[in-house]
Amino acid sequence: MSDEAGERGRRSVVLITGVGRARSIGAAIALDLAVAHDVAFSYWDGYDATMPFGSEPEFHAELAERMRALGARVLPLEADLADPATPAALIARVRDELGPVRALVLSHAHSVDSGILDTSVAAFDAHFAVNTRASWLLIKAFAENYAGPHGWGRIVALTSDHTAHNLPYGASKGALDRIVQAAAVELAPQSITANLVNPGPIDTGWMTPELAADLAAETALGRLGTPHDTADLVSFLLSAAGGWINGQLLHSNGGFHLPV
Repeated sequence: MSDEAGERGRRSVVLITGVGRARSIGAAIALDLAVAHDVAFSYWDGYDATMPFGSEPEFHAELAERMRALGARVLPLEADLADPATPAALIARVRDELGPVRALVLSHAHSVDSGILDTSVAAFDAHFAVNTRASWLLIKAFAENYAGPHGWGRIVALTSDHTAHNLPYGASKGALDRIVQAAAVELAPQSITANLVNPGPIDTGWMTPELAADLAAETALGRLGTPHDTADLVSFLLSAAGGWINGQLLHSNGGFHLPV
C-alpha cells in the first residue's frame, strides 16, 4: 500500500474552533469531518450568552455523541480565545488526549456591529484579540507541534469581506487573511497548506426574515448559503484531493457580492 493510500484510510486529528451552537458553521464542519477524522472542538458559552441568539450549553455533549456515532473520537473543550495562553494550551491538550493535530480549522469569531464613529477602543481590541491574535497563536502552536506525514498538514480559516458598519470585525478578519497567507509560505517547508474560506451570507441565527430574503435574491440559486455548504469545501481542503491548494482565499458564496 502506498503512503498516500495509507493516509487516506487512517483517521487524523482535527481541531476546530468556534463550535458553539447547533446552527453554527463550526458545528456543520465538525459533523462533516467526523466521518473520516477524530475531532476536537472548542466553544465559549461566555461569548454566545452575550449575543441575541444566546448560548446552548447542552449542545456540546449532544454534538459529541452524534460525532462518536460516526466513528470519531471526540474532545469538546471550553476555551476563552481572548486569553493569549489559551491557543497553545488547546493544541497541547488535544495532542495529549487524541494525538498530534494534523489539521486546524479556525471557525471562531467575535462580532459586535459598530462603525468608524461608534467603535470603542475596548471593542476594537476584543475583536483583534479573538479573531486575529488567537488565530495567529493557534497557527503558531499548531506549526510548532506538527509532526504529520509529508503533505498532510492543513490550516483552513473562515473569513469575511464585511467591513462597513462592522469595522472591528471586518478589520480583524482582514488581518487574519494576511496571517493565513503568510502561513501558506512560511509553513510550506513543513508541508502544511493554509487557505481561507469566505462563506458569504449564511444565517446562523442573526438575520431577520427581510434581510435573509434580500440576500438570497442576490445569489444565482436564489437561496442563502448553509453551514453545510461551507463544511463541504472545508472537508475537501482537508482531504488528499485538496492538498494542491495553498495560499488561497476561496469564495464559497453562490456568487454573492457584498457591497462595501
